Amino acid sequence: IEGNPYAGPEENGYPGFMALIDAVKPDQCTLVPDDPSQLTSDHGWNLTGESNRLKPLVAKLKADNIRVSCFMDPEHEQLNLAKHLGTDRIEFYTGPYADKHNSLEGDSILQTFIDAGNFAVSLGLAINAGHDLNQDNLARFCREVPSVAEVSIGHAIINDALWIGLSK
Repeated sequence: IEGNPYAGPEENGYPGFMALIDAVKPDQCTLVPDDPSQLTSDHGWNLTGESNRLKPLVAKLKADNIRVSCFMDPEHEQLNLAKHLGTDRIEFYTGPYADKHNSLEGDSILQTFIDAGNFAVSLGLAINAGHDLNQDNLARFCREVPSVAEVSIGHAIINDALWIGLSK
């Protein structure tokens, strides 16, 4: 389950993120810093200001035997803070790479993910990736960024299925 751990109950019956986690007990929980009014995420955590607030939530998830991932930008300082927070994995916000993957700028952006991926692995963090990854840009990302364990591309697969059919 992926979402903002601070999201509370809503009138539509949504129990709030942490209440949902308590009820479902997923294998993995990815913490995302999106605002409730956002349609989708557009950045990773800034743990410089959030580590103390997130730490008890991460500890609770770990105590419930839930693998914890934080949605992150490819920034070494932030990855180091994710490790100190106690997360098991990070999920790279890959939107900037996906937007520019077929350009020289895309090569430079991919290099930041490669460097950050190497750094994350050196910290003992596993790597997930997600946001706008699809059949066009996924293979190169996974080939070049070290040790990608998991990708979130469900939206892209469903979108492709609508246009070309699920079997293709």
